[in-house]
This record gives sequence, structure tokens and C-alpha cells, in this order.
Amino acid sequence: MTLKAHGTAVQSNGGPVAKRCESWTGDAHLALATLDDDALQARLLEGVSRTFALTIPQLPPELARPVSNAYLLCRIVDTIEDEVALDGAEKRVFCERFARVVDGSEDAQGLTTALSPRLSENTLPAEHALIAVMPRVIAITHSFEPEQRAALATCVATMAGGMAAFQDRDLSCGLATLEEMGLYCYYVAGVVGEMLTKLFCLYSPEIARHRDDMLGLAVSFGQGLQMTNILKDLWDDQSRGVCWLPRDVFEQSGFDLCELASSHDSDAFRAGFSQLIGVAHGHLKNALQYTLLIPAHETGIREFCLWALGMAVLTLRKIHRNLRFSRSSEVKITRRAVKTTIATSRLTRSHDSLLRGVFYLAGLGLPRAGKVHSPTPDTTDTSRI
Repeated sequence: MTLKAHGTAVQSNGGPVAKRCESWTGDAHLALATLDDDALQARLLEGVSRTFALTIPQLPPELARPVSNAYLLCRIVDTIEDEVALDGAEKRVFCERFARVVDGSEDAQGLTTALSPRLSENTLPAEHALIAVMPRVIAITHSFEPEQRAALATCVATMAGGMAAFQDRDLSCGLATLEEMGLYCYYVAGVVGEMLTKLFCLYSPEIARHRDDMLGLAVSFGQGLQMTNILKDLWDDQSRGVCWLPRDVFEQSGFDLCELASSHDSDAFRAGFSQLIGVAHGHLKNALQYTLLIPAHETGIREFCLWALGMAVLTLRKIHRNLRFSRSSEVKITRRAVKTTIATSRLTRSHDSLLRGVFYLAGLGLPRAGKVHSPTPDTTDTSRI
């Protein structure tokens, strides 16, 4: 599953992002021109997301190529939306143009020429390089089968349009409701889950038999991952004047999100935050159900899902054990935890009962929600956004 990153630019001071930036300084990106398509996509993924550079290669080669491309397309949308040098109207125009580039109705080089000079120093060097080689990325997109291209184009158009709806809003006091938070998660992650499911179904008629069930669960999967990301990066986002938490949840516990500060020491805040951990945990339960619908012999696809799921559950555990954290680095899981997740996934990936047991044990002590629901534009009044 792919999701929008939060707080990326503030993870510096020698951290992973700083090291990633260092590898893209100078003329290093010029070497991209010498790479073949698969090597190009792998190199770009290493620059913009080490996590997905790790998980995508677990997929069968027939899937790894379009999924790599899809993630890069989504990161281009992210780059536009996060660019501080662009105002809301300009972001909408660039996103609309990019959606047309992906569906083939506009030239990629023209957009690259217009967008590249507008990117500021706040944008990662690897993302500058991604925009610079956009025509090659799009050429790869257009080399796929029509059904694959349609899945990617629909995802980009929905993501770009939905994310634009949240631009130019005062988010200093959070979103209005949990439902609205779910809608935001849909636009930045749930829609990607839908796209991945379509690609999985095109790859395997056996998977396609569960298409309808998987599409619904994919949105929940995406929301679980994105909510975990939002909770982890709460204070990094807050330092930039942005909050993605829902006011109604905290109002019920007696806390006003307009009073949010990293020096907080409020039982009412922690009560609302714990409730959101429970909601995220509920969505991750749906993510396990999604994964179990994938045939056990499709070990690569299962690992792709399980690694993301396992790391999210461990992150929720770390957050719940340290509700007074004030920086995302305090609740980031260790490399050892990542290695344990990978090893456990490989041992249990083909055994549904073992996977259920491991998920249960990993989630012991986490708050639990009832049946969770992921809103989409079909079930939610977006005029309120």
C-alpha cells in the first residue's frame, strides 16, 4: 500500500532523509539518463521512499514494474501538493495538468518545463530529479496494458482532485470529524489501495474472484496505514501549523484541538488520541483480512502487504506506550523491529491461522474499536470540504 508521507522535510539532522538528500546532491541525478527503465524506477524509489524501495521488489516482476511506476506517479502529486512556493490555485492547475499527462491528453515535457523551475529548496533533491525525468516515468506508464494504464490514471486523477480539496484550508485546529479524516485518508492512501487491487486482479484471475471484497477492504487498509502515519507525525505536522486529527473525537473527551501543543499534558487529549489508535487498529484488522484473501502461494504479494501491516502495528504499539511523545523520532520503530517484521512475515506468510495469531499477539494491549468504516466520495458529502 502506498500512502502520503507526513513531516518528511523535518526529519533531518543526520537522519534518513538527510542521508537520502546527500546522495542526490550535485550532478548525481544526471546519471539517471544512463539507466534502463527498471533501474531508473528503482533508483528513484530509493530516493523518495526507502520503505517502498524495500517492499515493492517482493512483488512478482509483472507487478513490481507497474506498482513502482504507480508509486512514482503518486509522489509527483505529493511533490506538487507539498511545494511551499506554489499557492493553492497553482497546485490545482499543476495537478490537473499532471492528471492529463498520465491519461495521455497532455505532453509530459511541457509540464516538466513549467514545474521544475518552480520547485523550492524545501523540496527534496530526489523529488527535483523525479520531476526532471517525468517524461521517462510517463513513457513507462504508457507502455503498460490499457487496463493497467486506466487503473493508474484513475488513481492519479482521484488523488489529485481530492487532495486539492483540502488545500487553502486552515488546518491548525484539525479536521472537523472522524469521517472527514477518513475521506482525507481515502484521497491519499485508500485510492492507492483500490488501484493496487485492480493491478493484483489483472495479474491473477484467482485473486480477481475476490475483487469486490478486496476493493472495500483496500480502502480500509489504506486508512489504517495513513492514520498510523498521521498519529506518528502529529508533532512534526503541528510544528508546521497543520493538524489532521478530527475535532469531534477530542471534543467528546473534553479537549480542544486549537489548544494543541507539543508540551501537552492532558488526560483528555490522551483519551481522544487513544480512541484514534483503536480506530487505526480496527482498520489494520481489515488489512489482515485483505491480505488473507490473496492466495497463500502468492508469497510476494502477501509479503508486500504484510511488511506494511506489521510495521504499522508495531508503530501503533510504540505510540500507545508513549502517549506523551513530542517528536516522531520517539515513536519510530527500530531497524531491528523492521527485520523482525520481515522474518516473521516470511515464516508465517503461507499460514492463515499463524498470521491471525501473530496479528493478535502484536496488537495485545492496543485500544480496540468496533466495526470501522472508510468513507469515500460515493458515501460522503464532499461539499463540506
